[in-house]
Amino acid sequence: MKKILILTVSFFLFGFFSIAQRYAVIDSKYILDKLPEYKKAQDKLNQISDQWQKEIDYKQTSLDSMLKNYDAEQVMLSDDLKKKREDELYNREKELRDLQKKRFGFQGDLFNKRQELIKPIQDRVYTAIQKLAVDKSYDFILDKSEGITVIFADPKLDKSDDVLRFLGVTK
Repeated sequence: MKKILILTVSFFLFGFFSIAQRYAVIDSKYILDKLPEYKKAQDKLNQISDQWQKEIDYKQTSLDSMLKNYDAEQVMLSDDLKKKREDELYNREKELRDLQKKRFGFQGDLFNKRQELIKPIQDRVYTAIQKLAVDKSYDFILDKSEGITVIFADPKLDKSDDVLRFLGVTK
């Protein structure tokens, strides 16, 4: 009877440990910050964004100046001239909004440039994480940088440095 009980308990314990899942924690922000090409791409993106913002600021200043002049001259203008100036102001304001949307809006130039410069780097990191998961037989890997909240993670579970080594970046 004892042998059957010990055998049954052993069987359950073996079953419990065999379904245990292996997991790891990484910090994708830490990984990306350590990649020189990511820093270069981010700097280039910032330069482009600043350039586009200056263009928008210049057009906004020009529009503000036109509006100020219109307000000062409005009393002396005929109805036809007022209408013409108002239409011109409206068109310039619409152009400015369209430019802002084109540059910084959803699916705008900045989004597309980010996809062009940063997405390939993120894809390389993702591939390295997948390779690590397969090589080390992890069932899942959590990212503690953004989105998923990890309240506590044992530092020995953090495999960010392993991903960096796979990418050829050393600490």
